[in-house]
Amino acid sequence: MLGGKPLIVWSIAVALEIPEICDILVSTDDPTIAEVSKRAGAFVPWLRPHRLATDTASSVDVALHALDWYESTRGKVDGILLLQPTSPLRTKETVRKGIKLFAECDQQAVLGVSPAYAHPMWMLKKEGGCLVPFLEEHGFQKRSQDLPLVYVVNGGFYLISPSELRSTRSFIGKMAVPLLIESPQEAVDIDTEWDFKMAEFFLDSDRESITKKG
Repeated sequence: MLGGKPLIVWSIAVALEIPEICDILVSTDDPTIAEVSKRAGAFVPWLRPHRLATDTASSVDVALHALDWYESTRGKVDGILLLQPTSPLRTKETVRKGIKLFAECDQQAVLGVSPAYAHPMWMLKKEGGCLVPFLEEHGFQKRSQDLPLVYVVNGGFYLISPSELRSTRSFIGKMAVPLLIESPQEAVDIDTEWDFKMAEFFLDSDRESITKKG
């Protein structure tokens, strides 16, 4: 539960506000999550098969299973949009911006990214008990403002054409257009307890701001 509702409901709720999305399909192997998703307005036509419910199953495998089923029963789609429930604070404005980019880039792939706070040209690795630059072309003699801009995948938005996903088996595709998400709040990707606490902090901050304005 986050902010009084199940984590997955946050992603379903934002998708329901976007007319370009023709269906919201939830893939899960858990009957409880399936029921929660149905009540929230999602389409849950089946429980995910066991081979896709293991720790080794990838998001691509799960998405292709859902895509193949959907297109064989309901017809072709322009794109498959992955909205992971671990990114609950993305906004409908950001999702619509990503869909617009997708339409403008000849429908290949759009990927949600954020500015990287730790630059790879300033990273180190250990070799023989000593630290050496992680990259051969490092930037330890450069000022931070002289380093090239780099981005990190934030997990909040993946949109790709069915053909590109099938041919590359990757949500990045051959060449992805960036959907830049600069808001730290929207970029929260819940993988750890600390991430969850950050999501709660942002929600509490929003509520406090609304209360003060009122």
